[in-house]
Amino acid sequence: MATSDRLLRYAESRKNLAGCVCGLAGVGLALTGAAGALWPLVIGGLYGAGALIAPPERPDTPDFPDAGERLDALRADFTTLRGYLAEAELPDAARERLTALEALLEPGAVSDPEHLHVLARAVRQDIPEAVDTFVRTRWWSRFAPGTEPPEAHLERQLAALHEEATAIATALREAEAIRQEILTRYVEGRGG
Repeated sequence: MATSDRLLRYAESRKNLAGCVCGLAGVGLALTGAAGALWPLVIGGLYGAGALIAPPERPDTPDFPDAGERLDALRADFTTLRGYLAEAELPDAARERLTALEALLEPGAVSDPEHLHVLARAVRQDIPEAVDTFVRTRWWSRFAPGTEPPEAHLERQLAALHEEATAIATALREAEAIRQEILTRYVEGRGG
C-alpha cells in the first residue's frame, strides 16, 4: 500500500512531469531523425535531465485554526466544564471565581495566542483537576478531622487561576485604552 502511494505521488510530482515534457522533446527529436540510432538513450537522458532540473516538491503549509476558531472551541469546552461543575458540590465562593472566566470567553474578547493558551490550560486542565481533587479529598477528609480543609486548597487554587484571568483582563483593557488613544490622536491630527 505504501509503495503504491509513493508511486502515485511520484507520478503526480513536478520532477516526473518535467521529465515527461523533456522526454516528449526527445521523442520529437527521434521522430525527426536527429537522434539517430541512439534515440532510446536520448529520450531517457532528456527525461532524466528534466527530472533533475525540476524544483523539489514543497510540503503544504499546515492549516492551524485562527484565534476565533480556537476561542470557539474553548467556549464549547467551557460549556462542558460548566456542566461538570454543576454536578460537583462546590462552595459558593469557588463558583463565583469560576464565573469570572466566562467574560473572557466572549467572542472576540481574546485573540492573543498567549492569553488563549492560559485560558485553555485553565478550562481544560487546571479547573477540572482542582475540582476533581477537591471532590476526592473532601470525601477522605471526613475520616481525618483536624487536617486543613480541602475547601481552603480549592480556594487558593482558584484564587491563583483568578489572578491569571485578571491579568489577561487587565492586559486587554490596557490594549484597548492604547488603541482608543491612538485612534483619538489620528482623528485629531487629521482635522488640523
